Amino acid sequence: TKAKERRKDHVFLAEGVRMCEEAPVKNVREVYLTEELEQKLRQNAQNGDTAFWDKLQQTGFETVSPEVFAKMADTQTPQGILTVLEQPSYDLTQLLEQPEPLFLILENLQDPGNLGTMIRTGEGAGITGVIMNSQTVDIFNPKTIRSTMGSVYRVPFLYVEDICETVRELKNKGICTYAAHLKGTGSYDEQDYTKGTAFLIGNEGNGLTDQLADLADTYIRIPMYGQLESLNAAVASAVLMYETQRQRRKNGK
Repeated sequence: TKAKERRKDHVFLAEGVRMCEEAPVKNVREVYLTEELEQKLRQNAQNGDTAFWDKLQQTGFETVSPEVFAKMADTQTPQGILTVLEQPSYDLTQLLEQPEPLFLILENLQDPGNLGTMIRTGEGAGITGVIMNSQTVDIFNPKTIRSTMGSVYRVPFLYVEDICETVRELKNKGICTYAAHLKGTGSYDEQDYTKGTAFLIGNEGNGLTDQLADLADTYIRIPMYGQLESLNAAVASAVLMYETQRQRRKNGK
């Protein structure tokens, strides 16, 4: 559960049946089951539901007592299964291989649930990848992993030391950059996102730094009623990503 130890061993933990079911076999290092869940899965397999049991035969597993598992688990009501996985790695070259890529660029995001929700929503919206600065919350935080609901296995992501330099590189590749910013005058749905696009999203409380925001081609704003000044970062990114998907579907992309 400590980021330092995860980085040192290049692993992360995923709790729950679904997270184990969806985990790429090649990345699984270890699986731990409670005795009760093992018996249940054996019974399911005998009754014809063999898919998950067959996967566990591939990965191997170790059975532990409920008392031991309670100390291993991070959740208050654990499902009885914990998977240890190799951390995936990606590079910017890989992320740029797709035509008309769609990126989220995250700066100093701190809420693990927000990050996990963004990754999960990003998969649904057809995002190419998520690029984060090194001060953004650890994607392998257990709460983030749970919030992704398995999307962390499929959405490419990358941490970079110099987020501004990375944005400059994207712009040199012809990708249009948009800052979700309170100073934005144009509505988000007045822009053309059918080409390569990157949305810059900042810290939950402070937004983007001036240094990064100044690199954006355009400031955009999501119109709001009432007395709100801003939306939750994950909600704002969802609005932008799905508007991009809508435009691209309309244009047959």
